[in-house]
Amino acid sequence: MTDRERFVRCVLGQPVDRPPFWLYWGPWATTWQRWQKEAMPAQLQSWGDVQRYFGADVGLQAINVNLGPCPKFEWKILEETDEWYIFIDSWGIKRRNLKHNESMSEFIEFPVKNRDDWKRFRDERLNPSSPDRLAGDWQIRAGEWVERGYPIQLGTFPDVGVFGTLRWLLGDEECLIAFCADPEWVHEIMDHLTSMWLSVFEQVLKRAQPDFIELWEDMCSKQGPLISPAHFDEFMRPCYLRVRAFADRHGIPVLGVDTDGDPSLIVPPMMRAGVNFMFPFEVAAGCDVNEYQKRHPGLAMMGGIDKRVLAQGKAEIDRELLRIAPAVRRGRYIPELDHLIPDDVSWDNFAYYAQQLRKLLEV
Repeated sequence: MTDRERFVRCVLGQPVDRPPFWLYWGPWATTWQRWQKEAMPAQLQSWGDVQRYFGADVGLQAINVNLGPCPKFEWKILEETDEWYIFIDSWGIKRRNLKHNESMSEFIEFPVKNRDDWKRFRDERLNPSSPDRLAGDWQIRAGEWVERGYPIQLGTFPDVGVFGTLRWLLGDEECLIAFCADPEWVHEIMDHLTSMWLSVFEQVLKRAQPDFIELWEDMCSKQGPLISPAHFDEFMRPCYLRVRAFADRHGIPVLGVDTDGDPSLIVPPMMRAGVNFMFPFEVAAGCDVNEYQKRHPGLAMMGGIDKRVLAQGKAEIDRELLRIAPAVRRGRYIPELDHLIPDDVSWDNFAYYAQQLRKLLEV
């Protein structure tokens, strides 16, 4: 069974030889630096090397077309000290990053503050017909992935996400206020973005056949989703239904959502809108893949293994893998960590985890 067949059949609840063994989530930069000082073999120079070293399957390969601002904003540093630097990213967001510690950016300023900003951003950078959107060698690479039987995806962080991209334009608080203060504007932005993505997708489908469309949302915290299920149905559902209809017309079997935190309230309306795959189900936010399987048997999942356990020791790793083993047996589940690997995890502990997960899946 190819890596592609195993992924698609697992998600759709069809018989498989075994679940995929991916090692999807890699280490923080500071984690990698730690491992280089520990027992990690010197020949391992990238995360791809690590995946191959442990015999992982080849996971999703993203078609690298431009689905965000085109042209992208020039990435440039505006100000820096010994401890931090302020920069403009490819979306035009002004951010501050620490230099010596791993953390989320401090978001200082977003590119769209009003309707005039939106119209300018839309007209200058969100034109679906820009020829640069399809630049690069993605056609050659996609052809190679098909020949090798790798699963292929369309859409990646942070360029494709109905809520995720809205907040990338307006900012977290500003976009949430806009849902109530200017709902027509929210509809307008979401509708334009969806039309742009589908237009580019249509061009891609002339040259490649993906298996998976990913929507990056990150719309949940530990306390639950940032908008209500009713707001999802009003604003996001129409866009999701358009994407699902496109996927169905073109034989793309998987529509998935990446959202951190606790998505329990938002899962039912997402599934009704055509979503059949979600990740990463963070344990720290109260997610238990066993319980999600019982409540939503038609939903395929990836993630759900508590990354924090990897820092605690081998016995704790064994207990965590034992906890998720019933979900593995039920199917429609790709056992994975619930996010990137923090720098309190030693190489020895990670290697033990990878080896034990491989044994659990009988690779």
